[in-house]
Amino acid sequence: MPTNEQRRKAAKRKLERQIERRAERSRRRRQRLTIGAVVAVVVVVVAAVGIYLYTRPSSSEAAPAAPATAAGACQYTPDGQASRPVQAPDANPARTGTVGLTLQTSQGAIPMTLNRAEAPCAVNAVTSLAQQGFYDNTPCPRLVTGQGLQVLQCGDPTGSGSGGPGYRYAEEPPTNLAPSPLGQGASNYTRGLVAMAKSSDPDTTGSQFFLVYGDSALPPQYTVVGQIAPAGLAVLDRIAAGGDDNSNQAGGGKPNIPVQITKAQLQ
Repeated sequence: MPTNEQRRKAAKRKLERQIERRAERSRRRRQRLTIGAVVAVVVVVVAAVGIYLYTRPSSSEAAPAAPATAAGACQYTPDGQASRPVQAPDANPARTGTVGLTLQTSQGAIPMTLNRAEAPCAVNAVTSLAQQGFYDNTPCPRLVTGQGLQVLQCGDPTGSGSGGPGYRYAEEPPTNLAPSPLGQGASNYTRGLVAMAKSSDPDTTGSQFFLVYGDSALPPQYTVVGQIAPAGLAVLDRIAAGGDDNSNQAGGGKPNIPVQITKAQLQ
């Protein structure tokens, strides 16, 4: 029969085991609560993200999209003060078809056809300027009558040869001109062509243009925009017959028969 001492030790061991079991149950309960809390946080975060992704506006709704610019669009770069206030043309012009343009001048009408396919950026600029009245009531300040260069230059409202629209753009060099008979790497800008003037630097085409009334030898850097009609060439021949005053150091000078564009009309 167990003694009192043995009974006390047995009771003590039983109590210790009960305490250990209670501690283990408490530890497991705390662990379950911690895990449950973490899971709850994760669920809330995932739900919040899901709600945001579901309810947020699409990228096209979140901010207005910038206007699309087509590949190879025209670049009209601001350049100095415009001789007359005008807006720059649309950077994405039509690239096919032709446009009729008639210069009503003090010496008669000079009709021409502009070819978008040949030089879309330049034709776009010329038609835009014509629509805005940039060329109206402006002089043609330079006539050249020398051998190898026979042109009438227009398109500068100031008449100084240095005016422009307040922007410039890249040349669209012609690829179908024959070599000039005068050689030296020049191309033959044949009678009847309309081409854009530029400085000796690249990407300096603006508003000025020249009307070719006799075959001219020039580097193939001047953008060809169109063709003058026979009636217009007859007007140019009469102006050229009057000669120039030889006042331009680069050649030619003011026409002895003054030429004023009264209206540039698109058809």
